[in-house]
Amino acid sequence: MKKTLILVRHATAEDQSFRIKDFERNLNSKGLSEALAMGKWLVQEQIKPDLFVSSPASRAFKTAEIIAEQYKLSVDAIRTRADLYDGGPKAYLQAVTTVPEEYSTVILFGHNPDITYFAEYLSGASIGSMKKGSAAFIGFKNRKWEEISAKAGDLILYKTPKQVREEE
Repeated sequence: MKKTLILVRHATAEDQSFRIKDFERNLNSKGLSEALAMGKWLVQEQIKPDLFVSSPASRAFKTAEIIAEQYKLSVDAIRTRADLYDGGPKAYLQAVTTVPEEYSTVILFGHNPDITYFAEYLSGASIGSMKKGSAAFIGFKNRKWEEISAKAGDLILYKTPKQVREEE
């Protein structure tokens, strides 16, 4: 069965400061707009994730929440994995390889640099640094989730909020 993994870097968040823990940084107005644009675009393109998985950090989870809302899903539909916040690329791999087989399209929300590294690791493509709010679509042919590893997939599409806005 064909599998699709959509890796989404959280949208633009408020700057780091001594008053706010990094984990609790929220999306700023630009980030809210980026997440909304990406969510609307995903729905318009009829991309239907079966499973939403997110880092529990405020900025990643809010990005997931805004996109889920475009699909008319409740916040309860988003599964969180604490290790996606600071567990490194291994945490991303574990999040994917433990997905139940009945899901064919998974959308995962996380942070740089790990999410960019993971996209490149899976696809062998050179993405550079994923832009805030952007999505990398990686396709896997004839693989179970548990079999996904280095260069097992193909980068199908890389889309940024700026590109989505330019198409409107």
